Amino acid sequence: MPEQNDWEREFDHTWANSAEHKEPSARARMLAARWKENPPDPAPFRADPDPVPRRSSWVSTAVVLGCVAVVIVLLGYAQMRSPY
Repeated sequence: MPEQNDWEREFDHTWANSAEHKEPSARARMLAARWKENPPDPAPFRADPDPVPRRSSWVSTAVVLGCVAVVIVLLGYAQMRSPY
């Protein structure tokens, strides 16, 4: 098959995109067949399945400060134990 130049390739894309009938994908056909027999329940767009209770900001602050304190204590302990 001879190599197509850019103009011919552009023409082919234009011709393919102008088709009157476009076949749906296999997944779309599968879902349409499944939903015809058993339609899905209505659901809000991107709804959370289970709302997670928010932690208060002071809990997050306490966790961060606690981690910083532990690191400081561990570094001080390691420096105290080193012979130099």
